[in-house]
Amino acid sequence: MKYFKMKNIPRIILFAMAIVAVACSSKTTTEDPMVQLTELKDQKAKLEEQIATLEQDLLAKGVIEKKLRTVAIAELKTAPFFHFIDLQGKVDADESVAATSKMPGALKAVYVHNGDVVRKGQLLAQLEDAVILSNLEELKGQLEVATDLYERQKSLWEQNIGSEVQYIQAKNNKESLERSIHTLQETWQNTKILAPTSGTVDNVMLNQGEAISPGIPLAMIINLNKLKIKGEVTEAYATKVKKGDVVEVYFPDSGTEIKTKISYVSQSINPISRTFTVESALGKGNYSANQIAVMKIVDYQNPKAIVIPINLIQSSEDGDFVLVAEKTGEGQQALIKRVVIRQGQNYNGYVEILDGLKEGDWVVSTGFQDVNNGETVIF
Repeated sequence: MKYFKMKNIPRIILFAMAIVAVACSSKTTTEDPMVQLTELKDQKAKLEEQIATLEQDLLAKGVIEKKLRTVAIAELKTAPFFHFIDLQGKVDADESVAATSKMPGALKAVYVHNGDVVRKGQLLAQLEDAVILSNLEELKGQLEVATDLYERQKSLWEQNIGSEVQYIQAKNNKESLERSIHTLQETWQNTKILAPTSGTVDNVMLNQGEAISPGIPLAMIINLNKLKIKGEVTEAYATKVKKGDVVEVYFPDSGTEIKTKISYVSQSINPISRTFTVESALGKGNYSANQIAVMKIVDYQNPKAIVIPINLIQSSEDGDFVLVAEKTGEGQQALIKRVVIRQGQNYNGYVEILDGLKEGDWVVSTGFQDVNNGETVIF
């Protein structure tokens, strides 16, 4: 008995040392959260594998009957994918010109109202011109007398009667009055405010009796036949936006949407807003100047892309993945398979899949949160 106890002492010591070593190892592991997380995940994977193997054995022997989860699946098909740059724009008239006076004065009459359609050169308003017209009539009377004297002197000179000086003076006096009348007529024409372009009168700013001078607009003339959409794009897209790019334009006020193309891209960056200007031609329609519009510029497109909702994508240490259902041929059953993917562009809740999925695959669209890799489900 004594020999037995002495013989087992080393074994007891070794066993105790092993327990201490395991305890120390466990302590070391628990002190490092990342190591502990890795070990737990490994244990989980092994346990799931063992559980799956046992379930398959028990199912094959008829010991248990597994209740399969129900999911919804969707078949993948290629479709065009577009990525847009969203920005706010506004309707702008290609010809929006201020109608103003060429000389200072008081408005004698205003002949147009807001919304009137006018032609280029049409009379919009008249400045006070009584003094000019009075001076013009006076000069015309003087010209009649001067012309009569000139004709008389000319007739006498042709008959070699009278002096050459008298003839030249009469001629100069007549021509001087003609030039003065011409200048005064031009001044009188400047009392008329004419439409600088054809279009629609917008925002008549002055009324009869009010003063006007060059640079002060009477009204704005807008040519609604030449409208465009203007927007400001952040400089981050300076290399992506170019003339000819497709633009989808949405008008919130009317709920209408049209497609057009970029007709102009500014070559300079605004130093304050760090944006550049883009313009798109706008055809005829029921639009208003300065009307708000949402511009969506296509900066990327793939005519045959695999696209899925972004919420179907999950993440793991191996990367992003989705759950694919492989039909087993047994009724409405499928085997769940985890497929690692590579994402491309995404827009408005949908993402382009560059690698991992192909046309004809079936992805789990509903219930993917509750199923695991290798599990059999009903769809």
